[in-house]
Amino acid sequence: MTYQSTYPSTCPSPLTTLVDRWGAHPVHFWLRGQEPARAVEFDERLGVWNVYGHREAVEVFADPGGYSSDVVHHFAPDAPEYERSGMLTQMDPPEHRKLRRLVSRAFTPRLVAGLAPRIGALTHELLDRADGGSGLDLVADLAHPLPVIVIAELLGVPSEDRELFREWAEELLARSEVAAVGRTAQSADMVAAVLDLSARMSAYFGAHAEERRRRPQDDLLTALVRAEVDGERLSAAALGNFAQLLLVAGHVTTTILLGNAVLCLDAHPGARERVRADRTLVPAVIEEALRLLPPFSMFYRATTRATELGGQRLPAGQVVALWLGAANRDARVFADPHGFHPERDPNPHLGFGRGIHFCLGAPLARIEARIALDILLERFPRLRTDPGRPPVFQTTPEVVGPRALPLLTAV
Repeated sequence: MTYQSTYPSTCPSPLTTLVDRWGAHPVHFWLRGQEPARAVEFDERLGVWNVYGHREAVEVFADPGGYSSDVVHHFAPDAPEYERSGMLTQMDPPEHRKLRRLVSRAFTPRLVAGLAPRIGALTHELLDRADGGSGLDLVADLAHPLPVIVIAELLGVPSEDRELFREWAEELLARSEVAAVGRTAQSADMVAAVLDLSARMSAYFGAHAEERRRRPQDDLLTALVRAEVDGERLSAAALGNFAQLLLVAGHVTTTILLGNAVLCLDAHPGARERVRADRTLVPAVIEEALRLLPPFSMFYRATTRATELGGQRLPAGQVVALWLGAANRDARVFADPHGFHPERDPNPHLGFGRGIHFCLGAPLARIEARIALDILLERFPRLRTDPGRPPVFQTTPEVVGPRALPLLTAV
């Protein structure tokens, strides 16, 4: 896909000059320092309204009544019916509000904060295994296994199944090409394949949840089984769907976020040395990496009524693509939008979405990335990318970040 409405950057930054070498997806024009001609524009070939502006994206996030999250059948009207309970990302109020209240009873900030010691210990353990020479692959050695193990242990499912979890996540990413193909027979096949995979994952977690009903344990699945709001509890299907969402989305977000933060620091040696000298800057690095390279680069919505957005008139029943990566570089909101500035304050990025669908797992992703990056900077004073083996980026347009990231650790 190409975008004729963009113009070349007049202020290239280190990241904009590197992304082509990394193999960033061609639709991500903002990574190359380019900007859209309009905040909202219609792609006639795909039949999708692309939203690139920050304030326009915030407007959509703030209006779940006008912009529905239930978009699957807009892409594939003939897709088979599927069990949607527990799929927070595809639900609208009031069902969404009720489910979020239920799962929030179990997945609490206190629970996440209590994971910090285990996250630190796992990070050291994984780096000990990988530190057999002068380098490591950040994704394979740390950024992938760390969140998978954490979430598996949190849920109470066997961590030895993590390769199965990785296969699921990679299969989902490989099939997330709806944005590139539009509403066609091919997209219908992709949706059907994703729904089939989702059913398999839901069955796996649903079986473990049913086991917790019979034999409660000290884990998140048991807490979810017991959670109750207004006399209602989660069904087995809802439990299975929410658990798979937490595993896949949480694992992918943290894996890519950590890699993106390392790439941002590597491309900006001055900032890297400031952060190395003052580790209290690590949380700000995470936030600026989320702005410049949000792991999930876009979300879909569908208009429920005719509306106006960014000076454009959108009819009802239209698919809207919110490109968070572009919105996070909106010059109307961010000074030097393509620059990497950990000290940026405020930093109202949309890396975790906004509004009622703000990422439920954001606190977990933040704490995992913060602890892991802090330990990496402590253990490897000379950590840097390998000139002979550049990062390899994800190939789906919905995700931005490395699937392989070779690093040098020795002097």
